[in-house]
Amino acid sequence: MPEVVQGTERRPLIAGRTLFDYADEVSTAVPASCQRTGRCRECVVEIKGGVDALSPRTAPEAYLPEGFRLACQARITEAATVAETDVEFGILRRRMRILGPSEDTHTDIEPMVTVRDGIVHYGDMPVDRVKKMVLGLAVDIGTTTVVFQLIDLQTGKVVAGSAMENPQRFGGSDVMARISFERDRPGELRDALRRQLNHELRDIYARLGIDRSEVYEAVIVANTTMRDMFFGLDVTPIGESPYRSSTEHAFREGRAQTTTISMLAHQVGLLVGPRARVIGAPLISGHVGADISADLVALDFGSKPGYSLLVDIGTNTEVVLTDGTRYIAASCPAGPAFEGGLIRFGMPGADGAIEKVRIPGGPGSVIEYDTIGDEPPAGLCGSGLVDILAELRRSGWMDGQGRLRPGEDLVMVAPEKGITFSRSDASQLAQAKAANACGQRILLRRMGITADQVDHVYLAGGFANAINVENAIAIGLLADVRPERVIRAGNAALRGAEALLLSRSRREHLESIVRRIEHIELETDPDFFDMFVDGCQLHPIAA
Repeated sequence: MPEVVQGTERRPLIAGRTLFDYADEVSTAVPASCQRTGRCRECVVEIKGGVDALSPRTAPEAYLPEGFRLACQARITEAATVAETDVEFGILRRRMRILGPSEDTHTDIEPMVTVRDGIVHYGDMPVDRVKKMVLGLAVDIGTTTVVFQLIDLQTGKVVAGSAMENPQRFGGSDVMARISFERDRPGELRDALRRQLNHELRDIYARLGIDRSEVYEAVIVANTTMRDMFFGLDVTPIGESPYRSSTEHAFREGRAQTTTISMLAHQVGLLVGPRARVIGAPLISGHVGADISADLVALDFGSKPGYSLLVDIGTNTEVVLTDGTRYIAASCPAGPAFEGGLIRFGMPGADGAIEKVRIPGGPGSVIEYDTIGDEPPAGLCGSGLVDILAELRRSGWMDGQGRLRPGEDLVMVAPEKGITFSRSDASQLAQAKAANACGQRILLRRMGITADQVDHVYLAGGFANAINVENAIAIGLLADVRPERVIRAGNAALRGAEALLLSRSRREHLESIVRRIEHIELETDPDFFDMFVDGCQLHPIAA
């Protein structure tokens, strides 16, 4: 009998039921705030199989591309119950693993928002009488995930935080696809993110008894595309050579003094105080965006003697290298593979994701793994994908070109849940890895050093805290640096946003730093193609 499949759960296919009904049955949370009428457009799901078994699209779904539906609108048809095709769907807005409250100690608390004589001021402008709290919001918008924290602007303490999958996935898994979608359907992606972010904020306000008017400023950090889209700017220039934000064009042409964006909350539809200012942190250049600027702040990058390398791994990986005086940076179009995209059983770092993999024997031996939250396995997240590549190579199960043993197209990772890893998955990861390898290799060469000369290596990004450094080096995801010099920076972008919320001087210092950074366009290097081809091999990055 055909079934409806959600993750590793299976249920009999019954005519007339919606996909939302099935999600309820397996206790999968699908966001919605319109009583399932389709008006809120929050319950987007990805159809992975059996699309013909579903009812025709309704008017509220017109904006969605093929392969995506609203769970409350997609019903099982009568004809589907006698067919042999299963219906498989995935939730776009899973809650993600979030690191605990920041343990950073802020000694330079000098925010734009201050309290004087019982009056809240923004700079020198009075804006409100003090209520219970004086809060700020720090938000890191990634292509795959969104993380935020509410900060007490008087003490610097984290009040609350949350993490979620970016609900814009229906617009594509990388920034170029989303730029194209935005051009065709302006505002849809921005509105999807705004609705979900406000939904999360509303829940926190209700749970903690916070009045939204107590949030007086927000700092947004994100890659160039995500930042500009959030603020409603035209992102078309970012997708066309020379791949620059309209704010960068204005700055370079002398029409603006900075690439920083400043708007009022009502202009961006953010659920904070009505007079709150929303700040988009400055860009570096091109696709090296405000999230990397925030990394630099959080890490006090370049302050230590010697060479420092920052690698922020994500859908678009960014690399920055400095000797304390010269700063060079590059963007590597890695794609979403290491964040779970394009991988058959790939997923972000949510509960149930396989995050560590071990193969204790040789080819064909049982694969051991650990999952996030010790939940039943649901898929493979980035750190697990790094491990499985390295372990397959080490065990001799896979060669340097990503080929499995003769006659094998896939390996069984979690047989009890049908989770596999294939030659095709390895190919996707190899190409993503190659982009990272090129970026690091070219910057090291431009600085005139080799990897073992780097004194401090900061590894940032969604799975930085869980990644096995030795395995990342072994497959060429990370340059062949000395492992003991690697510092797991975690979500440095969010910590940087927090620091910018709390310090005017940090904002001023960041503005001066970003203007000094030399941006390298990788494809202009004469050896780029050869490096990319070599980078697809599963071995350490050459000097």
